[in-house]
This record gives sequence, C-alpha cells and structure tokens, in this order.
Amino acid sequence: MARPAEKARSMLNKWVALREKGNTPAFNNRNKRPHLASSCEHLADAERFRGQIIREISNGIEKIQNPALPENEIRDLNDEINRKMREKWHWNKRIRELGGIDYNATEKQRQIEEGDTQQHQGYRYFGAAKDLPGVKELLAKEEERLQKKSIQRDTHKHLTPDYYGWRDEEDGVLLELEGLETKRMDQVYKKRKLESADLGDDYLAVPSQETMGKALLEQKKKAMMAKFGL
Repeated sequence: MARPAEKARSMLNKWVALREKGNTPAFNNRNKRPHLASSCEHLADAERFRGQIIREISNGIEKIQNPALPENEIRDLNDEINRKMREKWHWNKRIRELGGIDYNATEKQRQIEEGDTQQHQGYRYFGAAKDLPGVKELLAKEEERLQKKSIQRDTHKHLTPDYYGWRDEEDGVLLELEGLETKRMDQVYKKRKLESADLGDDYLAVPSQETMGKALLEQKKKAMMAKFGL
C-alpha cells in the first residue's frame, strides 16, 4: 500500500521542482554582469557593473602602452578597448534610464573641452596603437578637420545680425534707395506702355498657323523652282 503513495509523492516532488525551475528568472545572480545592460533592473547594480568595465578599460590601456608588443596584439588590444568603451556607453544609458547620472553627456562634454582628436569616426586609438602604420596620418587629418570645424563654429558665434542684413533698414538709407529705384522702374514701365500704344495692334499681332503654313509652302516652291531653273 505504501508503494503507490511513494510514487505519487515522488511525482509530486518532480512536478514542484519543474514548476520552480520554470518560474526562476533568467538572471537571478546580481553579482554576475549580464550581457545586455537592459537586463539590469537595479541602479546600484548598474553602477557596479559600470565600475567593472572602467577597470577593464584601464587595464587594457595600461597594457597597450608597451610599444614592444607585436602589431597584431596591439590591434587586438585596441579593438577590445573600443568594444569595452561601447559597452560602457550602453551601461551609462541604462544608468540614466534607472534615474542615475547622465554619464554619456558628461563624458562627451569633457571630451570636447579636452579637444580629444585621437579617434576617427568613433573609433579611438590608445597607447602604442597611435604609432601603427597609417594611424598617425589618419589622426593628423582628423585633427585638421576638427580644427577647421572649430574655427567655423567660433566664427559663427561672433557673427552679428548686421552680417545677415537684419538691421539694414534701421538707418533709412536702404529704404530711400529702394524708393528711388521703384520710381525709376515705374517711369520705365509707363514709357514702354506708351510706345506700345503708338505702334497699334499690329505690334502685338501674331500670324495664325494657317498663314504660317502658306508662307512656308510658298518658300519651298520658290526653292524648288530655283533649283531646277524654272
């Protein structure tokens, strides 16, 4: 009699275990950094994971300072640091969504103030990677482009409304010149109107299509007669 009860109890235990396993969240270890920043639901955890990434970036930058490393290792290290930088950007965004500090805005502002030119189209170069073949020339072009952009931005900052002609009418000179030109154009228009009236209706007469066809036919006849000596 006890055997069916034991089997039922065993089946019940298995069912309970499966139910608990199905209800377990995919990420239940708050000490392990998730692959996606959007999976984190706690601001304190997001701040801690951001700190981990910053330490990993610092370690990578420290390693890449060694110019004796092989070129392929330097490139791999630089790629890894850039990947960590992108990952940090996502965690900064998540921290902002959870009500924390907007790290992306502050970091971007600091980058602008420091005049960081060691990057090209969002890809940055660190340590010995700046001395790789072709990188120096690339960074020099990027620095030149940013300097031109900065000069243009500063120039536009100091432009006054006078540059755009917004105050040209305040002294009255432009209005006076416009008035004189308007009077002159009125006189020209009246003069041309009188000349047109003196010429009569024939001045504006346009031949009809039938008249033009007859004239063209007559010209062709004359040309043919002249060709054959008739």
